[in-house]
Amino acid sequence: MSLLPELRYPSVTELVSSARALAAHRPGLCSLRQVGASRTGRPLQLLSVGHAERSVLVVAGAHANEPTGGCTVLSLAERVLREGELRADTSWHFLLCADPDGASLHVTPAPRTLLDYHLGFFRPAGPEQPEWSPSVLPPDRLPPETRALTRVIDELRPYLQVTLHGTDLGGSWVQLTKDIPGLAEPFAKSAAELNIPVETGASDAAGWPASGPGVHVMPHPDSELAYPSMPDDARHSTWYHAHRYGGLTAVVEVPMWASDLVDDPAPHPAPTTAMRRLAHRLRQDATQVENVLAEALPRLPGPDGPLLRAAKWALELVPGLAGDWVRTPPADTTMAYVGSVDAFGRRLPLRAAAMLLRVLQEADDRAAPRLEGLVVSWSEAFAERFSARWVPLEHQVEHQSRTVVAAARHARDRAA
Repeated sequence: MSLLPELRYPSVTELVSSARALAAHRPGLCSLRQVGASRTGRPLQLLSVGHAERSVLVVAGAHANEPTGGCTVLSLAERVLREGELRADTSWHFLLCADPDGASLHVTPAPRTLLDYHLGFFRPAGPEQPEWSPSVLPPDRLPPETRALTRVIDELRPYLQVTLHGTDLGGSWVQLTKDIPGLAEPFAKSAAELNIPVETGASDAAGWPASGPGVHVMPHPDSELAYPSMPDDARHSTWYHAHRYGGLTAVVEVPMWASDLVDDPAPHPAPTTAMRRLAHRLRQDATQVENVLAEALPRLPGPDGPLLRAAKWALELVPGLAGDWVRTPPADTTMAYVGSVDAFGRRLPLRAAAMLLRVLQEADDRAAPRLEGLVVSWSEAFAERFSARWVPLEHQVEHQSRTVVAAARHARDRAA
C-alpha cells in the first residue's frame, strides 16, 4: 500500500476558507454565498465564477466518504479563473459540500491504507443522502440539504450539472442522465495518461448502455433495473432535476486506490457461477456483522445515531441484493463486471462493520475487538485481492477536472 500522498483531503472548513480567499482575491469574477443549511445548521456554500447567463453547476461532497471532489472544485475554480475561454459564455458554480454533516463524521482525511480509510468510515443511510433521498422519501420528508440543492438547480438552470463522486478501490467511470457525444475519448485519454483504470463494467451502472468504455448512459425510466431490490433508483435522484430546464447530469467517479481487475473486457469463463459465489459470500459476511450487532444492540444507548442508522441500512440491503445476483442473469459477462461486483460485495458488509465498530468503540462495548478483527482482515483481503495501488491525490483531482471540462465543452456543443 502507498505512503501518505503529498496532498491531503481538506475539511469543509478549509474548503470554505480557501473559497473565501479566492473570492476576495478576484471579487469582480468570484462570489461566495450561503445557499442553505444542513440538518444541524452547517452552512451550504456556493462559489460562483463568471457572470454569463449559461451555467454549469459542479457538486462536491454528496457522499461523505468520497472526499476528492472538494479538492477538485477548488482546482476547477482556479482553472476557470486562469482560462478565460472557459468562462467566456459560461458561468461556473461550485457547491463546496452537499453534505457537511456527513463530512464531519467521515474522519480519514489522509488515509495510508484501506484499513485507515475504513477505521474512520461514514456514509449515511440512503434517506439521509442529499442526492439519493428523493428516490426513497416523499417530497415532504426530504432533508434540507436536498431542498437546497434543488433550489440551486432551479435558480441556475444549468445546461450541465456535474456531481463529483469517488470509489475507495477500483477504476474511473462516468454516469450520464443523457448522452454527451464526444466525451468518451477525452475521458479515456485522461485516465490513460494518469494511469487510472477505466471501470468498463461498473456494477453501479449494471445493464446501462455505454457510449464508450466507462461512459454509461442511464436507461429510460420504464426499463427494468439490473438490481430490482435496491431502493435508491438513480432515475429518481436529484441528478434528473436539471432535465426540467433542458440540462443533464454527469457523475464523475474516480478511485482512491486503483485496480486493473475492473478494466478487463475479456469474457468471464463462468459469470453465473461467479455471481452465485459472490452472493453467498455477501450473505456470509453480512451475517457475521449482524451477529455482532444483535449481541451488542441491547447494551447500546438509544436512540440510534447516524453511524448506527447507516450500518443497519447497509445490512438491510444485503438479502435483496444477494437475491438479485442469484435470480437474474448477469447484466454483463466480462471479467471487469464480475470484478466490480466482487468489490461491491466486499464493500457493503465491510462498511457496515466499520461504522458499527465506531459505535461499539465509543460505547466501550466488549464486542468491539471481535468486530475490529473483521474490519482489519476484510480491509487487508480487499486490498490484496485487487492489487490495490494508491492513485496520487493530484492525479485524482486532475482526472476529475479534465473530465468536467470535457463534459462542459461537449454538452455545450450538444445544447447549441
